[in-house]
Amino acid sequence: MSAWTTQIEAKWQAKWYAARINEAERDARPKFMIIFAYPGLTGYLHVGHMRGYTYVDGIGRYKRMCGYNVLFPLGTHATGNGAISLANRIKARDPKTVDYLLANGCPEDMISHLTEPMDVVNFFNEVYQSQYWRRFGFLADWRRFTSTTNPDYGRFIQWQFRKLHDAGLLIQKPYFAPACVECGPVAIDASETDLSKGGSAETTEYTLLKFKCGDLFLVAATLRPETVYGQTNFWVNPGIEYVKVRRGDETWVISRPSYEKMLYQKDGLELIGSMNGSELIGKEAIAPVIHRPIPVLPASFVKPEVGTGLVTSVPSDAPDDWMALLLLQNDEQTMARYGIDPERVRAIRPIPIIDTKGYGPMPAVELIERTGITDGTDPRLEEFKKQIYKDGFHTGRMNDNCAEFAGLKVEEAKELIKKMMVEKGEAEVFYDLSEEVVCRCGKPVVIKKVPDQWFIDYGNVALTEATKAHCRSMHILPSEFYTNVQGVLDWFRERACVRQGNWLGTRFPFDPKWIIEAISDSTLYPIYYTISHYYNTGLLKLEQMTEEFFDLVFLGKGAVPEVAASTGIDPGLLRRIRDDVQYFYPLDINLGGKEHMTVHFPAFLKNHVAILPPELWPRGIFVNWYVTGKLGKISKSKGGAEPIPDAAGRFGVDALRLYYAHIAAPFADVEWDESNIENYASRMERVIRTVDELKAFDGIEGTIIDRWLISRMNNRAGAIADAMNDYDLRRMANEAYFETLADVRWYVRRGGRSAATAARVLSMWIRMMAPITPHIAEEMWEGIGEKGFVSMAPYPEPMAEQIDRSAEVAETYLADVMSDINEILRVTGISPKKVMLYTAPEWKRRVFATGLELANEGKLTVPALTKAVMSRDELKRHGKEAADFARKTAEDLMKRAEGERKRLSVELDELDHLAGSLDFLTKEIGATVEVYSADDASAPDPQKKSRAAQPRRPAIYVE
Repeated sequence: MSAWTTQIEAKWQAKWYAARINEAERDARPKFMIIFAYPGLTGYLHVGHMRGYTYVDGIGRYKRMCGYNVLFPLGTHATGNGAISLANRIKARDPKTVDYLLANGCPEDMISHLTEPMDVVNFFNEVYQSQYWRRFGFLADWRRFTSTTNPDYGRFIQWQFRKLHDAGLLIQKPYFAPACVECGPVAIDASETDLSKGGSAETTEYTLLKFKCGDLFLVAATLRPETVYGQTNFWVNPGIEYVKVRRGDETWVISRPSYEKMLYQKDGLELIGSMNGSELIGKEAIAPVIHRPIPVLPASFVKPEVGTGLVTSVPSDAPDDWMALLLLQNDEQTMARYGIDPERVRAIRPIPIIDTKGYGPMPAVELIERTGITDGTDPRLEEFKKQIYKDGFHTGRMNDNCAEFAGLKVEEAKELIKKMMVEKGEAEVFYDLSEEVVCRCGKPVVIKKVPDQWFIDYGNVALTEATKAHCRSMHILPSEFYTNVQGVLDWFRERACVRQGNWLGTRFPFDPKWIIEAISDSTLYPIYYTISHYYNTGLLKLEQMTEEFFDLVFLGKGAVPEVAASTGIDPGLLRRIRDDVQYFYPLDINLGGKEHMTVHFPAFLKNHVAILPPELWPRGIFVNWYVTGKLGKISKSKGGAEPIPDAAGRFGVDALRLYYAHIAAPFADVEWDESNIENYASRMERVIRTVDELKAFDGIEGTIIDRWLISRMNNRAGAIADAMNDYDLRRMANEAYFETLADVRWYVRRGGRSAATAARVLSMWIRMMAPITPHIAEEMWEGIGEKGFVSMAPYPEPMAEQIDRSAEVAETYLADVMSDINEILRVTGISPKKVMLYTAPEWKRRVFATGLELANEGKLTVPALTKAVMSRDELKRHGKEAADFARKTAEDLMKRAEGERKRLSVELDELDHLAGSLDFLTKEIGATVEVYSADDASAPDPQKKSRAAQPRRPAIYVE
């Protein structure tokens, strides 16, 4: 099938694009604008990306068929160092990079032409459009394609920043920022736009504590400056090298890795020597704040790359400190090796400093005694430390050992104690990363001081509150993010928006030494799609894209004649561009991966609110989850995923599109599994065979089964319309490819052959499938003799007059009877000769009907139905049997959903419908089937089965 699907994919894509049905121009229809967050140009895309992208095309196609003028534009995000890093690796002929390119289909003779960053950008711009998005048949307006390194896009971004400045939202101040040691500042976030490792790292603030030790200062890094009142000793790793560093008139001792990091944050550091940690063991150091000598003791758990490689010990609140002390106090050999006085060590006692809810005065001691831990490498020590620190910070108060800070909450005392120590010269601040971070160029990322960093003030209170208020009116999916975005917006504060170094991107308009960073130039861009084609087609020149031009077309500021005169743009063209913006904007849906929830989306929202008038603020956000590999998220820049063209060739584009739409809710990760895709390809083959079967029907007469199928099709259309109110492609796919197929197969099993019914069903069914599997849908549409594109045909709408509830209830009843018979045969293992069915007697049907009446009136209870039944003479004569049946009926009906009760309320002549279906039942069961009423005293009933007959559930006898 793959060769056939490849052929029809090319056929219909050529037809769509030749007819330009993908291009959006203003007209009288309502508009619908949808995008996905443009991908970064860091390498080949992979099959995981196509999940979210396919949602956008499917939703856009659906809205187009519903009468909307759909604008679906595309672009790429080339800002940053991704293309630079890739070009450098290619230039160096890095074997892994070359293999990666070849494995993804890059022509070998092209590789030598990809040694410059912009060549990489241009190459991948073409790959993304032709090999991915066009290959999947996206009805995107290709005229509007843009990339963040395009000069026209840069003019737009510079205008955006001028507007942020006008709004008072650009601020400048010193900053400690993540920076590659070679490329310069990088952004650390889940998208890993600038990184090859460490996207979840956080910036950690250490307080550097200075311990006077002779003419040296041993400098320890702590995350908890408030614990200085509990210091009892000092830990040094005797097995590592430390360096001596001159800092002003002080000589510090720190680890070499910490010195290398500090060079990026502190001026005037001078390396003057080194020493082994063992040289410090046994000495005494004067602890800051408490100003008393504490012993320097050995500890192999101290790591040179963490903090400064030196640690102050607070055993009352740090389980690992207390455990290490206990072990050392009983380690005569180690104390002897370093000449440590055992009595001095054994005299050390923890000092209680914090009263924490749920703990005694010394939480660390308490937990170790309670759990019986005796091993210093026990992982629970780290868990306990984190828990004690967390509980102490949120619920603790400083105790009487903490001088003037006694009685303060820990969260208050922490900053005050740190401030006091810094002011007295006993401490400094140092920043580090919580885990290893590596730039895309392969070099390490550190925290670097930037003295004049520019920020966007996303913490502005008025901006935040206005954005939160607007979000309450938006259509945000999933619903959890609709709720959570309020907190995200509160949390989203100042963000560094420019960087220096070797980067691709737009120059900062107020100081060209800066490049606008990758998140900050990707927030307002959807509105640029409304005008980008005017530049791409040559109607707008770069020099005409002035601040006055953008003010007019995006903000409505200024007058057309004046702007036309200053820019040289034809007044009619200016009005046309302005009208386009007002027609297509605001954006209806911005779809992005879940990594955007805390970075891109809050910036996207706040920039819109900060710069644009309220009528242009976005209307919707759709967050999709990942397609993962066996070991987690697939990364385009790190390989590990099947190339998209290969997957499309093997499985067919439409099978992949159906897989993405149906495999799971968009708000759950999916593991890439080829067997699942093969199942969807098989599903499409089954649909095609069924369509061909329907096309051959030549029957004339219509029966209940025809009314049933037409009714079902209209209900399916209604279910899809309801699902798509929340853009639920999975429900749409389930209705179109699973439930409808099952309906049609039932129709065929029941002997349906009507050509007229088949024609109506095919017209509706093919249109239902067009948004998700458009190529095959177009081929089938053509195959039933329809003209034009199914992609432009109206999506089926439910027609109330064609919904036949009686027919649907009758067929559901028949299917249930079939299911009961088959279950009996399965359990008993009988090969039947005859099956006899007994419908419920009249009196039971009346009890059942009375129960339904009470239920629909909201009055059903067991006593109410029993009273109603026993007050009627024709029912009362059945005595206890009637009362028992009334009780069981009431209990059963009360358990059922309202919709189910309404279905049961539809009138059904069970005996008549079963009698009219005897040929079908006989054929399906492979035995003679007879139908009787339990009221028929002459009916054969060898085992008195008729007594068990109930309304809507006949009794069954098999012989």
